[in-house]
Amino acid sequence: MNDDYTPDSPSRAEIDALPGVTLLEFGTGWCGHCRAAQPLIGAALAQAPAVRHLKIEDGPGRRLGRSFRVKLWPTLIVLREGREIARLVRPDDPHELAEILHRPPSPTQSA
Repeated sequence: MNDDYTPDSPSRAEIDALPGVTLLEFGTGWCGHCRAAQPLIGAALAQAPAVRHLKIEDGPGRRLGRSFRVKLWPTLIVLREGREIARLVRPDDPHELAEILHRPPSPTQSA
């Protein structure tokens, strides 16, 4: 699990081209909701070692967060092959996050 939110976010095109499963976590280091969610996120990621975790600082003027229509922090977006498959805003249920990280591809998605 990444510890810090990176201020240098990749471009949307780079995100859309990522292979496999990726968890995008949008937030800030000073956000109380973000800090409170860290144990839950860490526990879920410990059970999903193949999931790429990108912890991205969000705020005014941050294009990547706007491209995903992030409004509240933390917002967790699960991508498979660069396509959004699930989203959690201010997660508080470790089982829900674990479930979406392990969700099998739908029949319309390629694995």
